[in-house]
Amino acid sequence: MNAPWDPTGPDLVYGGDNLPILRGMPSGSFTVVYLDPPFNTGLFRQAERVRGVRTAGDEPGGRLGFRGQGYAVTRERTLSFDDRFGDYWDFLEPRIEEAWRLLAPDGTLYLHLDYREAHYAKVMLDAIFGRECFINEIIWAYDYGARSRRKWPAKHENILVYAKDPDAYHFDAAAVDREPYMAPGLVTREKAAYGKLPTDTWWHTIVSPTGRERTGYPTQKPVGVLRRIVQASSRPGDWVLDPFAGSGTAGAAALELGRRFVLIDENPEALDVMRRRFESAPVRVIHP
Repeated sequence: MNAPWDPTGPDLVYGGDNLPILRGMPSGSFTVVYLDPPFNTGLFRQAERVRGVRTAGDEPGGRLGFRGQGYAVTRERTLSFDDRFGDYWDFLEPRIEEAWRLLAPDGTLYLHLDYREAHYAKVMLDAIFGRECFINEIIWAYDYGARSRRKWPAKHENILVYAKDPDAYHFDAAAVDREPYMAPGLVTREKAAYGKLPTDTWWHTIVSPTGRERTGYPTQKPVGVLRRIVQASSRPGDWVLDPFAGSGTAGAAALELGRRFVLIDENPEALDVMRRRFESAPVRVIHP
């Protein structure tokens, strides 16, 4: 971290590896921590990073992996970020541990993952937070994009929700935007006009390729999804943290709702997008 974080200072965007930045922040500072890490999808993304290489079997000086595999780690430089990297859980686990430390006593973690990894992640989160701290698995469902003809088309993502303290976390259902009843004729006119509280299945479109909200960042999430998270799990003036900020949607939702935010990303393209997105707001950008 290039400068100490001051909770009385401006909203911040940090450029760089999130792990040392997280380790430099004081414990218990954030009411909401939202993590949208790489999905380990099997795709290649252009970026430079150091990665580990996993080899099966009992290697001298090797380590025991998250899924019980033995492996050895070597260091190498690559010009492409392989989203299939074998040490995905070694990458993610210390960042989730820091997220737990940084959560306020009434804070909530939202981990946004691809369906391929969400079940492994829940086992890890149960170990770090405690199984009793699991609150929800939110399914964000949408209906857009290509459709497989060999299986049921995958049109959802998973958001795992954990509380720092299951008896004390903040949740304000009354603050959440309501949504229309799917069968408004079955409720009173007043209820139909007011709408219903969302369940753990959220129907929300992706960011339109031609919409005003679009920033051009490839993994941009809709403000509506992050708005719901911030509304429910924080109060005006609370701090929101996103260590994999991408296009900065968590910050945009926090800014709209009167919350404070810290965003982190090591991708120069993400930092450029966030500079443009927050150019009219009093947001400080700190980068190497």
